[in-house]
Amino acid sequence: MRTGNQLRGFLSAAVALVAALLTTATAPAAALLVLEKGSNTLAIIDPGSLKVVARVPSGTDPHEVVASGDGTRAYISNYGGEGSSFNYISVVDLTTRRPLPPIDLGALHSAHGLDFQGGELYFTAETSKVIGRYDPVTQKIDWVLGTGESRTHMVIVARDLEHIYTSNVASGTISIIRSQLPSGPAGAPPPPGSQPRKVWEVTNVPSGRGSEGFDLAPDGREIWAANAQDGTVTVIDIAAMKAVATFPIPVQNANRLKFSLDGRYVLVTGLGAFGAAQPPDGNNLVVLEAASHKLIKSFALGGGSAGILMDPSGFRAFVAVNQGGKIAVIDLRALQVVGQIAVNRPDGMAWSATTPLPVGLPK
Repeated sequence: MRTGNQLRGFLSAAVALVAALLTTATAPAAALLVLEKGSNTLAIIDPGSLKVVARVPSGTDPHEVVASGDGTRAYISNYGGEGSSFNYISVVDLTTRRPLPPIDLGALHSAHGLDFQGGELYFTAETSKVIGRYDPVTQKIDWVLGTGESRTHMVIVARDLEHIYTSNVASGTISIIRSQLPSGPAGAPPPPGSQPRKVWEVTNVPSGRGSEGFDLAPDGREIWAANAQDGTVTVIDIAAMKAVATFPIPVQNANRLKFSLDGRYVLVTGLGAFGAAQPPDGNNLVVLEAASHKLIKSFALGGGSAGILMDPSGFRAFVAVNQGGKIAVIDLRALQVVGQIAVNRPDGMAWSATTPLPVGLPK
């Protein structure tokens, strides 16, 4: 016969097991993470059903989000605008769907761009004109590098961790940052047993006024940057570290730019006129052919648009229609809107998965 304590213990274990099974059953294998600026929340979305499965507090003024490599954490930049006193990055536990204590950035302010590579979180601190790196294991900022440019905004870190790229909005430049291992005095090798130190070389390449959204071509040879105030896109040769082309685009106040995974298309979103809503019939997404730089198609998505995220399959793109209160789902084969997700002033987006996502198109 079971005692009262044994029975209560058995029932508690059963309830815990059922709760775990329900959580597993309802959690998507891969989740689309969307920041909702209108409610300061992180929406967790099943990319198959296009349904919001959970919402978690994101901290004030969330702008960009990235997931850890194991898919258990989401990191959210709390921006606050140029000159902001905000100095933290919010953290969400994606397994429990609860906020964790934020990362204190100390003297670094206006965190914005994020990337997670090599097990560490890279971020820009716009007001401080720097890139920083946070180690989740030691829970410390272990590296900071100044760009010397104004409003260092977005960041991309190469998988080799030796090349970093940023856009600098007010300076109108793209920073190409490369690491080097210097030799000892007079060209001699470092002393035996010493730890080689990296020296970072920063080259700031002029792009255009308001350079903000940018991306690397899939072959790693070019950077394309959208210049919001000029209404243009600039193409930069990475090896030569100089602009090789600049051409106009029919979208107002370009905000984000992304290559399709096969490198065929470049998508550019626009916020519309500053201080006013984008008219419903205005272009807020354009698709360019990468090879020819020609306009392929324009979309009027019903509001100024911001973040762009490619589906790992390569067949879809998700576009944050910030002023329209939705995510538009674009079929990249037909170049048509095939779905939408109702969210509150969406902006930054990211993928999260507990196992590595398949990336790219099938051979």
